[in-house]
Amino acid sequence: MNLNNIHNIYFIGIGGIGMSAIARYFHAANMYVAGYDKTKTEITNSLEDLGINIHFNDNVKNIEAPFLDTQNTLVVYTPAIPKDSKELNYFKTNGFNLLKRSEILGLITKNTFCLAVAGTHGKTTTTSILGHLLMECNVPLTAFLGGISENYNSNLILNGSEVSVVEADEFDRSFLTLSPDLACITSMDADHLDIYGDASELTKTFEDFSKKLKPNGKLFVKNGLPIKGITYGIEDDSDYTVQNIKIENGAYVFDVKTPSTVLKQVQFNLPGRHNLSNALIALAMAVEYGVPSPQLVKALASYKGVKRRFTYQIKSDDLVFIDDYAHHPEEINAVHQAVREMYPKDKVLAVFQPHLFSRTKDFGAEFANSLSKFDEVLLLDIYPARELPIKGVTSNWLLNQIENDSKELIKKTEIIKKIKASKAKIILTIGAGDIGAEVLKIKEALVHEN
Repeated sequence: MNLNNIHNIYFIGIGGIGMSAIARYFHAANMYVAGYDKTKTEITNSLEDLGINIHFNDNVKNIEAPFLDTQNTLVVYTPAIPKDSKELNYFKTNGFNLLKRSEILGLITKNTFCLAVAGTHGKTTTTSILGHLLMECNVPLTAFLGGISENYNSNLILNGSEVSVVEADEFDRSFLTLSPDLACITSMDADHLDIYGDASELTKTFEDFSKKLKPNGKLFVKNGLPIKGITYGIEDDSDYTVQNIKIENGAYVFDVKTPSTVLKQVQFNLPGRHNLSNALIALAMAVEYGVPSPQLVKALASYKGVKRRFTYQIKSDDLVFIDDYAHHPEEINAVHQAVREMYPKDKVLAVFQPHLFSRTKDFGAEFANSLSKFDEVLLLDIYPARELPIKGVTSNWLLNQIENDSKELIKKTEIIKKIKASKAKIILTIGAGDIGAEVLKIKEALVHEN
């Protein structure tokens, strides 16, 4: 398909974090963009502020006339859209050009120098660091992010079209539509077993992705993963490694050993060894792309993070409130490690909303083990997203597995009251569902009290 022949682009699920970045991209390219989403959110509001028309009722009558032209319209949809979607089925049965989000991303990046970040954890933070590094070093790039960058207040960094930076998403095997020049794999922990069936099939798909590189392409892998490539790691014998780690004024200061040199006194302001690993691989890919090291060191020090990735909402001597998108046991472990490293003597309360019945079922014991590490746990009902309930899989079932003397199943309406009743100094909200919509309310209530 030649995108130059397309004038109108219609998005089904336009409010999704990945979809909205592509919608912004085409809007900036002066194409006519509109779409549907189930729910009005901050993201859809920001798209409407750009002049993009969005409606929230799945009804063909709401589709504007220009998008009913089969010759000049491309329809982009996300796999999360239900199969009984009226609009999706209308476009399918009437001969329109339809592409999944991953397929359109493959087309956009095909003729660029593409840097792709894959892995079951760390994609969004790594991609946003990499995009920021290249932007600060004035590389002509477009970066599609799976979160809202604190530096740019957007999930799209637009500074030219020669280079693209993308998340290579393993969900629904989406990343197999990409053909990167440089790619990395940050992690391969079992996830999305509703799609893959078992961990070995997920591993095989990552192996398939590793073979999608363009000729002379380079693959970076975290040390210890069962795929060959340029290795990176923390305080080990990798090709790229972090050494001499110190914490100064709440930031990491360290050296980076590359295959050819050592970068001294590198500063990175996000807590957690997982984020340090993300920063390292972003630096490594930027070095291999050809950006001078001194510029990269300066750029990394100005990186602010991604919203809902260990985001400080309140940071005072008396109270710390952090919000994080973590929705897999390994991600919760990473949040725990980061908060214990920064606040080793303080009591920590975690408010967690499980995401998906299938993920909760597949990793019930692992979730329980991760959550048991906190001093107090408040557990919300499972956020179903695209799924129907699974018999016997409930938050109460998970709660009973948590080995913690201070644990409780609560409703969203009780969060603020329960937090205020706690003596914990560190408050965490964790999860990928609609718990994010509660964060501002919690912050306002706690600021008002203090």
